[in-house]
Amino acid sequence: MELNPQTELALGKAEKLPSGKLHIAQYIVAAVLTILSIGLWRLEVVSADNFRALAEANRIRKVPVMAPRGRLFDREGRLLVDNYPSVSCYLLREQVKDINADLPKIASGLHLTIEQIQAALKHFQSSPKYQPIPLKQDITPDEQAFIEAHRNELPELETLEEQRRVYPRDGFAAHLIGYVGEISEDDLNKEKYAFYQPGDVVGKSGVEATYDALLRGVDGSRDVIVNSHGKEIGHLGETLAKPGQDLRLTIDLDVQMAAEKAMEGKTGAAIALDPHTGEILALVSRPTFDPNQFAVRLSKSYWNEIITNPDHPLLDKAIQAQLAPGSTFKIIMSYAGLEEGAAQPMRVMCNGGATFYGHFFACDKRHGMVDIDHAIPWSCDTFYYTLANKLGIDTIAKYATELGFSQRTGVDLPDEAAGTMPSTIWKMKNFHEKWYAGEVISVGIGQGAVAATPIQLARAIGGIASGGILHRPHLVFPDEVPAQELEAIHENFPGSAEKTVPLSQENWQIITDAMAETTVTGTAAASHLEGIDFAGKTGTAQVMSHTALARSGGGHKTVPNAWFVGMAPRRNPDIVVAVLWENGDWGANSAKLGAQIINAFVTKQRRKENNLRIAETPRPATTASTAEGSAITPSSAAKSAENE
Repeated sequence: MELNPQTELALGKAEKLPSGKLHIAQYIVAAVLTILSIGLWRLEVVSADNFRALAEANRIRKVPVMAPRGRLFDREGRLLVDNYPSVSCYLLREQVKDINADLPKIASGLHLTIEQIQAALKHFQSSPKYQPIPLKQDITPDEQAFIEAHRNELPELETLEEQRRVYPRDGFAAHLIGYVGEISEDDLNKEKYAFYQPGDVVGKSGVEATYDALLRGVDGSRDVIVNSHGKEIGHLGETLAKPGQDLRLTIDLDVQMAAEKAMEGKTGAAIALDPHTGEILALVSRPTFDPNQFAVRLSKSYWNEIITNPDHPLLDKAIQAQLAPGSTFKIIMSYAGLEEGAAQPMRVMCNGGATFYGHFFACDKRHGMVDIDHAIPWSCDTFYYTLANKLGIDTIAKYATELGFSQRTGVDLPDEAAGTMPSTIWKMKNFHEKWYAGEVISVGIGQGAVAATPIQLARAIGGIASGGILHRPHLVFPDEVPAQELEAIHENFPGSAEKTVPLSQENWQIITDAMAETTVTGTAAASHLEGIDFAGKTGTAQVMSHTALARSGGGHKTVPNAWFVGMAPRRNPDIVVAVLWENGDWGANSAKLGAQIINAFVTKQRRKENNLRIAETPRPATTASTAEGSAITPSSAAKSAENE
């Protein structure tokens, strides 16, 4: 049907847009074009460098180069702890969008469970995505082959060469050396580990922990070119890793071996130190553990075996076992009594014990009349009950505290215990009770509330034998450590300061002569060392009261602890040894162990002195003629070599 002209004109006017709406549409189109132009400008100009860097990152990968940890040597330069080359597998999260799809294949090839991998992913979920996740350390050759064979399928798997710790076998020197392990979440929250990252390996105990900052070194890196599958196809550059600092320890490997042998199969500790300097010559704690188990990834079975052991293998008993010192404390009692002028005139009749405050305190023998010269070698309890009653608890505490009791020694090992020295103030502060006079009687023989560690006893009694000079025990030579780091270690390991306590020469001679007599006719006579000026003091410490013992029905754990502290020579000794044999019964048993350690030390020193004298012996007169200008012929040189 055809429309007339008037109808067509009417329809044309109806379809035409109003000018206002047309302008709005134009503005919208212009705004969109402007936004797109600005976006394009930002992409092409402003963010060009950033996107170029991102693109480059897809092509270039920064691979960490792990710094080898510093090695540990004994005082004579003999290697104790080394590193060995190892390969670990890491997971690169940025290489895949959905890691979960690959988990079954990865778990199968690396001999892991899916749960183990998921636990690793969860542990590192808060860390940056570009940070590699350690999946498995010290992988086997067949696991390396699996990774190489599946580079295209599993580009997220990467291998990294590392230097890993290797420790002496059978737990030798484990407590003093310590071990390394992956840093924990708790550690990362500490100020000390502010610059560490998840997955870092750090010292966890012993020297490894104390000197971690020196031993760990500084990691490097290398830039490699990778293809779209993450496979390395080129090398751009490398920042070399800085190895950790090697450290020379104060321990003597020969003395350490003697101490290890002495404590074999026993529970307890032995420590030997040089009282002239505080250098620790040997430190053993039993039972021990294998630090090599911690150097890779600790197995659950081994961890359960350790933590369920009632003898606590991880406890360093040389510095952490706080136990009654028994009769070894009588040396501190003698020092206090002599310096107070109370012990010299004492003559005590021992009829097998004595009664104080209505209670009978037994002695193991009827010693008859006892004076200070015989009280030490005979270890007469009755004499020291009487001396303790005369001195009083606060006087005893004063002298014991001066010698470092109830204080850390400041040894450069983590978690040293302070022990306990009771006093009237101590009891009021801890129990809100007054001190009763009768309580001091047991303290006089190193029982009651007195508790000490082997290292405290070694330092205190060694200090008395040295004329009252006490040094801070340490395991690393100070000249091995930068001054600033050494100062920080002393701040982090506070203890009783190096000092000299008052000790008259006369009293010094009385104590040291009596201790020497102990190893000849006294309680340690069975450990006498012929030809060696060997002095010491035994101690037998009950682990429970007689009433508790009667209720317990006996058993090995109720047997007393056996203590011994000895030195050679008796005055200004070159070595002092403290031995704790838990449930070892009489202190004389520990004296035999201490004698083994001291004998090994003295024998070695004499051998070195003999070798030195031989080396210093003048050469025969026939060789002296060479200094006068005589020519040396090949034949004369050969004869000279034969003579030497």
